[in-house]
Amino acid sequence: MGNGSGGALSGAVIAVAGAGGPVGRATLLRLAEAGAVVVGSDNDPERLAEAVDAARYAHGGATVVGDTVDLLDRDSARDWAARTEKEFGRVDGLVHLVGGWRGSETFTKTSLDDWDLLELLLIRTVQHTSLAFHEALQRSDRGRYVLISAAGAGKPTAGNAAYAAAKAAAEAWTLAMADYFRKAGKSEGAEGPTSAAAILVVKALVHDAMRAERPNAKFAGFTDVKDLAESIAGVWEQPAREVNGKRLWLTEKP
Repeated sequence: MGNGSGGALSGAVIAVAGAGGPVGRATLLRLAEAGAVVVGSDNDPERLAEAVDAARYAHGGATVVGDTVDLLDRDSARDWAARTEKEFGRVDGLVHLVGGWRGSETFTKTSLDDWDLLELLLIRTVQHTSLAFHEALQRSDRGRYVLISAAGAGKPTAGNAAYAAAKAAAEAWTLAMADYFRKAGKSEGAEGPTSAAAILVVKALVHDAMRAERPNAKFAGFTDVKDLAESIAGVWEQPAREVNGKRLWLTEKP
């Protein structure tokens, strides 16, 4: 594992949306280690450059590039997909890491301003990346769309109404894309889907800086960003039909 020779990700071209955060950093590193060409995007050029440089530095021979993209703009997302395919000749994956969280103490204190923000961050960006990349992913012999979701989408708490509802909507959108892949595979005479849309479900995420800030915290049930990156890479290790339309749980099911 990890030497980039002959693995499922060797030579694959993978786009990573929201690549500038801690999960993005871990994912760029892991995909580069697996031998993929990695194209990260973020709306923060400085954070993105740091993440890209870290992955490049860790894996000298890896092709890791960054593209500042506004994923709230459909044309910007479309242009990114077209640019990536034109430059590298193919796109084998889109890993969607755009996140955001807002919550309230109680259900009655829910602010619909939170919904307005989360609807953009957690749903609109998924709509834009999926619509921009779905045709290229279907053309690939190992196309994968990977959404990171939260256990709360299926079991919302009173103070997390906006967040859980937005995550549930993003999951539904991704499952509709999975149905597209299923039908496209059939129409091409394949026995099952040749590309896949999958959802990785976590309770919450933790990374080294969080542990350093709160050395006594247990972070029970949290998934380390490095383990999440490992699971993301693992989606390519499995046949499309086994992951398409599936919720892959990295935490206990509620």
